[in-house]
This record gives sequence, C-alpha cells and structure tokens, in this order.
Amino acid sequence: MDTWQKAAPGGEGEDALEIRTVDGMVELRDPRNDAIVVRTTPRKWAAFVLGVKAGEFDHFVAE
Repeated sequence: MDTWQKAAPGGEGEDALEIRTVDGMVELRDPRNDAIVVRTTPRKWAAFVLGVKAGEFDHFVAE
C-alpha cells in the first residue's frame, strides 16, 4: 500500500488522517497539511492501535 488512504471507517471525512506504507514503514498525514508526515515502524503502529482500542488515550478526548 503506497497510496494514501483515509484512516476513517469507510474512508470518509475530509479531516480523517491518511495512512500508507512505504519501504516497510507506516506513514500518517493530515490531508489539510500534507507537508507534515509522521513515520513509524509497523510494530510501533500496531502497539499504538492496540492502545487506542484499549482506551489508553481516552483522557485526551474532550467529552
């Protein structure tokens, strides 16, 4: 997957992060400012996703 894809369910929403893999790395970007790209390893990305699913970052979300 070297093409940017929306990270939102169904790939909708203009504010949804975009994600792709390049040279074995995972890259994320904000489509409103595509000059800033976050790059990480697949292992770190998988750990982050597990943490999100487990609610480890819920305290960052305004209620």
